[in-house]
Amino acid sequence: MRLADSILAVNDDLPIRTHLPVHSGKVRSVYWLTPQDSRRLIEEKGYDVALDSPLAIMVISDRISAFDCIWHGENNLKGVPGKGAALNAVSNHWFAMFKDNNLADSHILDIPHPFVWIVQKAKPIMIEAIARNYITGSMWRAYEKGERDFCGIKLPEGLQKDQKLPELLLTPSTKGILKGLDGVPEADDVNITRTNIEQHFKAFNFSKVSDIDGYERLLKEGFNVISDALEQISQIFVDTKFEFGYVNDKAGNEKLIYMDEVGTPDSSRIWDEAAYKDGKIVENSKEGFRQFLLKYFPDPDILLNKNRMDERNVLAQNNELPLEAIMDISRTYLTIAEKITGKKIELCENPKAEIIEILKTQYGLID
Repeated sequence: MRLADSILAVNDDLPIRTHLPVHSGKVRSVYWLTPQDSRRLIEEKGYDVALDSPLAIMVISDRISAFDCIWHGENNLKGVPGKGAALNAVSNHWFAMFKDNNLADSHILDIPHPFVWIVQKAKPIMIEAIARNYITGSMWRAYEKGERDFCGIKLPEGLQKDQKLPELLLTPSTKGILKGLDGVPEADDVNITRTNIEQHFKAFNFSKVSDIDGYERLLKEGFNVISDALEQISQIFVDTKFEFGYVNDKAGNEKLIYMDEVGTPDSSRIWDEAAYKDGKIVENSKEGFRQFLLKYFPDPDILLNKNRMDERNVLAQNNELPLEAIMDISRTYLTIAEKITGKKIELCENPKAEIIEILKTQYGLID
């Protein structure tokens, strides 16, 4: 098997029957099914949703995104071997654990293939729900510059880099650009406060003010479930990003659910516990790749300064990263996924052909 063949880099060109344009993000692509196919699958597969619920096929890729750019490697590697399957496997594991702990459902209805989810359409909460248990990353950079107010939370003096915080902090940021909201910058991924959310709860897509408590509870409970499980395999859950949305169940009742991915090496920082106790940081997440990029390029400010985005895009497009760097991140993803799930992640020989065959023969979504 050629390594490049096992990578799914382009995931928005599958011949799935749809009635809307394919939405392609940095890593996943979403195919909205026709109303007829949605209803048929709900009936055939017995999904616990209303018959008129819109469904979608969500296909992950092996692309690697960092600093808002997509990176590639030598030998025509347009992604990281095993990354997509590892991310999905980890999310599937945590979503199942959330359900076992009676937290909340997710948007996933079915898993036809390691790269594929069948999901129900949700009304997304326009917040990146971030929880932090240690001071590192952007929080540390701000703290080091003298900032003590973080998303409306007062941080104490005397904190050290990578130190555990006195308590789990919820530090939300905007998901997308929201305009005309007093106190909320018109920019994607900027920090906001609990007061901002309460003042503009409808603009953030909350149905009612009291649901803000619900999203915070699910964020804390989900974080703690993952943190406790990672502790069992000698890993530290440092910080993470969750996303939430609303769906209606079969009876038509609205409920808040987990969306996107949870507790993955892409959306979280995970540290090796033994190394941390020895005063070292060993990253078992995408943060290790970010740190590699910061050291690899002579001017790391390009990667950190949002005003240099054009230069950053050129950097990502024009540089084939060393094969060893790509394989390092592959090992990180596969190793942590296998530790979390207790199962081996197998590379697909031709993931796109496998997906097409399954969606055609078992789901009737390809002509």
